Amino acid sequence: MLVPYEIIRKKRDGGKLTAEEIDFMIQKFTRGELPEYQMAAFLMAVFFRKLDDQETAWLTQSMQASGKSMDLSSVPGPTVDKHSTGGVGDKVSLPLAPLVAAAGGFVPMMSGRGLGHTGGTLDKLESIPGFRVGLSDEEFVRAVRTVGCAIIGQTADVAPADKKIYAMRDVTATVDTMDLIAASILSKKLAAGPQALLLDVKTGSGAFMQKLEESRALAKLMVAICRNSGRKAEALITNMDQPLGVTAGNANEVEESIAILQGKGPSDLREITVEFGARMLAITGIAKDIASGRAEIEKRIADGSGLEKFRKMIEAQGGDPRVVDDVSRLPKAKKRGELTASDSGILESIDTYAAGMAVVVLGAGRQRSDDKIDHAVGVEFLKKPGETVATGDVIVVYHYNDEALYHESLKRMKAAIRIGSGPARTMPLVIECVS
Repeated sequence: MLVPYEIIRKKRDGGKLTAEEIDFMIQKFTRGELPEYQMAAFLMAVFFRKLDDQETAWLTQSMQASGKSMDLSSVPGPTVDKHSTGGVGDKVSLPLAPLVAAAGGFVPMMSGRGLGHTGGTLDKLESIPGFRVGLSDEEFVRAVRTVGCAIIGQTADVAPADKKIYAMRDVTATVDTMDLIAASILSKKLAAGPQALLLDVKTGSGAFMQKLEESRALAKLMVAICRNSGRKAEALITNMDQPLGVTAGNANEVEESIAILQGKGPSDLREITVEFGARMLAITGIAKDIASGRAEIEKRIADGSGLEKFRKMIEAQGGDPRVVDDVSRLPKAKKRGELTASDSGILESIDTYAAGMAVVVLGAGRQRSDDKIDHAVGVEFLKKPGETVATGDVIVVYHYNDEALYHESLKRMKAAIRIGSGPARTMPLVIECVS
């Protein structure tokens, strides 16, 4: 007979838990049969004593099993998803999913909303008139099967243990521990049912894990969990020391994603989209290797089939597919402003966390969970770290509606940008692969 007190004491004293002990605690708490004070004590014991890779995999599987998982058995091909730990201007999922689908993959993507200083894929997609992220299970599977990709939010019956446990972690100061972070992310991702998963772990000033060694440890842990859960997985550690692409907001990021699918758009966003797509094709066996995968994704950009898949995904999820040909159908802000360089020199750095918060303050994100997002507002970064600027050069273009929010955001953005004599701190877009 399992006893909560004994399980808590065992972990408190540094012991390794069994799969049965972990599952007992998780399922009892999810059903309301375990007092909150015992779950709080359990989480604090885990926070200080940590879980090893196997324990973390068991925790992930138990949290996933607390609800339903998608049945993708009717999908006629390999299924693969991508998860990002979040960043500023990170709209990669939008062009990536349709490009992989156009190349023969099937992408069942369960995404999230903005969190802290980072934007959310669902918030961006909801700037498309009519777009629904709350599909039923049947609608989701049908869209993946017929279109090749769909992007939805977490439903109430997917990994309900995660929602309850996260709320408990939030009030017991046990959020910032790698094993609990990884289990929270992957319990939802694996419930979406993909056979393989590509993980984008950000590092740098705009990442939740700002130090490379922390990002590397999280990447290794998440790959191990996936493998221990019977899924193929690979992780890329990518640079979030500056915003990705040119835009940050919602509607403007959709517009930039469409530009990528049209063979245009900023080079950094295109490069990372192609690299992720190539690795997703390679990990599923659709492409024989990464080089072949890159060629296939480039082909799907050039022939327009990725753009056509995006159009079909929008239509399948209730959105207006005409935005693909006419981006003026997306929400537009009423006012325009500029942040200009006060000095000449080298743009040495952009504090990406601070820049992300400036975009949130503008109204493009939430400061409280019940805040309403203004999908029309956002910014364009016209300069990147390492570039030369002269006094009066425009560094950031603003699209805004509220004058007070604009001035508060502008103040934050000015503080985020550093102009000096250089050199700028630069890192490659993809820093390393963990496989």
